[in-house]
Amino acid sequence: MHYIIFDLEYNQVCPPKTEEIKEKALKCPFEIIQIGAVKVDSSFETISTFNRMVKPTIYHTMNPFVSRLTRITMEQLEKEQLFTEVVSDFIDFIGTEDAILCVWGMSDMKELFRNLHFHEMDTLQVPKSYINLQPYASLFLDLPKGINLSLRNSIDFLNIPFIQPIHDAFNDAYYTTEIFKKIYSQTMQSELYNLNFNQPNHTSRPKKKRTDIKSLIQQFEKMYDREFTLEEQAIIKLAYVMGKTCQFEVEVGQEKLNT
Repeated sequence: MHYIIFDLEYNQVCPPKTEEIKEKALKCPFEIIQIGAVKVDSSFETISTFNRMVKPTIYHTMNPFVSRLTRITMEQLEKEQLFTEVVSDFIDFIGTEDAILCVWGMSDMKELFRNLHFHEMDTLQVPKSYINLQPYASLFLDLPKGINLSLRNSIDFLNIPFIQPIHDAFNDAYYTTEIFKKIYSQTMQSELYNLNFNQPNHTSRPKKKRTDIKSLIQQFEKMYDREFTLEEQAIIKLAYVMGKTCQFEVEVGQEKLNT
């Protein structure tokens, strides 16, 4: 079993719009210009990485918003290979073994398959099993239902070192991989992507579980054979919340150096 954690950057139409561009935009409003990915095994050991730019065939002018966000220029892209070539290499990178695609939000799954469809490529070559990690991160951090954190905020909340800027497909895939390692649990379930573009794919938020703090405190009181004060109970609650952030985790053996 392999996990392919990937991220995309894409360009979109900007004025002036010709009739030809308008027609293409209806079929493919977001053209992929970069694919970044990390392949890990079931132990989260990195097997290989993928980072490629894509020469555009739809939009030959960079949308100013996209340019500011990604720092990618059209001059860079014109030197690259076409989507059909790059994505063929990406499919080879995914490999023939069972693989689950992992994304931050559903837009990248949608645009990957929409670009494949636009270029008349065989979508059967790409796995349909996926995990949307964004709602799992919200669940892990015990956020209210309906609140989905941005990638940048999740990096901060989970105390992941911020080394390279986001809005680069490979950097975002790297950060998503690090988040995956932090929040993974055996309760995570992959879903099958629906290729019907007229019916949106919705990732339902996993069922929320909570720790029974009252029972936890009662267990402590049983272990110590006494009632805990309100202050002691507050410390236990705080320690539980801080522990979930994983900010105090160290490598095995390193803890001896800290004592």
